[in-house]
Amino acid sequence: MIIGTGIDIVELDRIENIVKRQPRFVERILTDNEKRFFETYSKTRKIEFLAGRFAAKEAFVKAMGTGISKSYSWHDIEILKEESGKPTLVVAGLQSYIHLSISHSRNYAVAQVIIESSSS
Repeated sequence: MIIGTGIDIVELDRIENIVKRQPRFVERILTDNEKRFFETYSKTRKIEFLAGRFAAKEAFVKAMGTGISKSYSWHDIEILKEESGKPTLVVAGLQSYIHLSISHSRNYAVAQVIIESSSS
């Protein structure tokens, strides 16, 4: 059974400008594991990656019907990669199945989350 759905879209320019003005933004949004991936990318890819993770975390809290810092912090939500490259959203203690899709174009990053209960 579907518990919730969430979607978020963000402009890449907006994320790039925030990073320029607030260098600690990366540390605030990304977990240590996510930062390890982030550091391996080129400048352009870093912005796409960060924007995608930001959108995914926002989409998750929308699907949960809450917001960042009410029930979940940025670091409570982690996006990892499966061997295939598919993104996986992990939240400690959450007993639900989470579907995640992240995409970006030249100007935007978008993420969609669907949360299903773990029991049938």
